[in-house]
Amino acid sequence: MSVFVDTSGLLAVMVATDEHHGAALGVWEDLMSSEEPLVTTNYVALELFAILQRRFGVQAVQLLATTFLPVLELQWVDLARHNAAVAALLAANRRGLSLVDCTSFVVMRELAVTRAFSFDPHFAEQGFEVVPPIAGTPA
Repeated sequence: MSVFVDTSGLLAVMVATDEHHGAALGVWEDLMSSEEPLVTTNYVALELFAILQRRFGVQAVQLLATTFLPVLELQWVDLARHNAAVAALLAANRRGLSLVDCTSFVVMRELAVTRAFSFDPHFAEQGFEVVPPIAGTPA
């Protein structure tokens, strides 16, 4: 069974000052030693590139590109996936929910992925199992 890797999970692994860094490292090590495929989207990759470059510079982007992305199965967001995510975003009518989040949910449902490595409570709200579990969200 695959695990979806969200921006918040991978960012927490990469950034030692992230509040979730310790928990993220433990989960990442478990995921790396398992046989489970790790899936993400090109939208998550784009979001990570932008955040890392803005906050930490090109060296952080290089680390992402050479160390982390090669171990992930990158799902490309085509027009159908993009349109489904836009429709979900508009239907949700919530400020804090992003197009990247909605795209992740669309791809996860399409691929029947039920678990996400994430610190974003929106995944649990959508009914996905979040690893590590986030306090105060449905299990």
